Amino acid sequence: MDYLNSQEFSAHVEAIQEKWHIPGIAIAVVQGGETSSKGFGKAKLNPPKPCTPDTIFDIASVSKNLTAASVAVLIDDDEKYPDVQWDATMSSLLPDDFVMTGEGYTENVTVEDILSHRTGLPTHDSTYLGIRSERPDNARSVTRNLRNLEVAEPIRSKWMYCNLMFTAATHLVQKKTGQSFEEFIHTHFFKPLDMSSTNLQPNAAKAAGLADRIAGSYIWEEKKAQYKEIQILQTPEDQGAGSILSSVNDYIKYVKAILNREGPFTEAVYKGLIKPRIVTNPDDDDLDPFTSWTMYAAGFETYFYRGHLVVQHDGSINGFGSTLFFMPQFDFGGVVFGNSGSATSPANFLGRELMDAALKIPLAERVNWDEVYSAKTAKWEQENEDEGPKVKKALWPEYDGKAQEQTMPLSSYTGKFFNAGYHKMIVQVKDNQLFIDASDRCMGFYIKFEHLCDQTKFVALLIDCEDDEFEEPLAAEFEFEGGRAVRMGIKMDPDLEDYIWFDRIE
Repeated sequence: MDYLNSQEFSAHVEAIQEKWHIPGIAIAVVQGGETSSKGFGKAKLNPPKPCTPDTIFDIASVSKNLTAASVAVLIDDDEKYPDVQWDATMSSLLPDDFVMTGEGYTENVTVEDILSHRTGLPTHDSTYLGIRSERPDNARSVTRNLRNLEVAEPIRSKWMYCNLMFTAATHLVQKKTGQSFEEFIHTHFFKPLDMSSTNLQPNAAKAAGLADRIAGSYIWEEKKAQYKEIQILQTPEDQGAGSILSSVNDYIKYVKAILNREGPFTEAVYKGLIKPRIVTNPDDDDLDPFTSWTMYAAGFETYFYRGHLVVQHDGSINGFGSTLFFMPQFDFGGVVFGNSGSATSPANFLGRELMDAALKIPLAERVNWDEVYSAKTAKWEQENEDEGPKVKKALWPEYDGKAQEQTMPLSSYTGKFFNAGYHKMIVQVKDNQLFIDASDRCMGFYIKFEHLCDQTKFVALLIDCEDDEFEEPLAAEFEFEGGRAVRMGIKMDPDLEDYIWFDRIE
């Protein structure tokens, strides 16, 4: 694509990198079977290393369509896996492992339900135990923990993003094939499609001799006006939801195979992956220009842009942002990867700009996508900057901007608390404040408690372990018996009405 390699586009991407704080961006597109790619900026900052189309990024949730494709391959093989079907219940396929709370969920949640985020289970992201834990999770333990997690909505009634279910999907693949998920995707996707730079987990990429090509992972610290490099960790506990590392030159082969129905992408696999199953944003009153509401398919989102079908998925984790998209009617698609946590929105709107170029939209009629997404970001920040007072007001309707004095000794709150789904939390005192270290989670965090009223009600300030400028206020309460806290409740999931309750165990 000429536009990708134009001086105008290069200057535009460089300006976006500076504005959105992204050291490196790599882009690849395919149209009519021909591919083109380019890197911009830096893959690493110290020492400086240029970003190229062969730079390797963690693609985060873009990995989900590969998980869905893996299950679709099993469904397509009636001879080996006749019981694996889109409408097969997960409990019939994994009878000992797949159990959910609530009446009817275990018996009725299907394969396509878990791959389209319509099981009724909310995120529950804080339940994953990572490699810093005493007992890290794996795909089977994550699946078996579903029985300990509260559902929020009836099945198929509401789209709620749930990483856990994609990890459960990889357990299904492993159980049915007798292969590890890593072996399966190498055998069925990476090797047939000559994706020699794509791996599951960073250690696998390093073992393949690709360590020098892995991009640095960065967070922009606004208060210090500088980049912070963070470690890329092994995350076997969330395989299937993320954890794929690839370059744009490699992953565009995957997009090309989908468009051309090559390799494992038969017509049946393709149709199963892009079939719309649930609306993701039915209440959105601020749709993007020329864009329809979005449907979730299986590891892909679908929508119409300027009247044409787009299939897409974004990815975002600390240090990386990505998007994959294609327009079947135009035999056109692309991938955009960046090595900053703020790269997801720019990756998304750069994809839109490439779509406009492929559609040959006159320059005067093209949308200023940077402006659109900047406005969306500003609106979100404005809506969330008063979240602390909202939480306090919800906890204590009489809140007038001033908290009550805390008189109970901090030692009366401390101890070990347990919830079957969320595991152990240790409340301790640090810097004269109640504190929890939950860095053992996949998405590690700390909690600092700020007393609000009644000696029982607190604001639990959740702080990202890697990005300490990210703070999320949550409602929290303690229950006492005999002058000692015996239960702790934290509003860990916004889709649940109640707290996640932890009982004292020590």
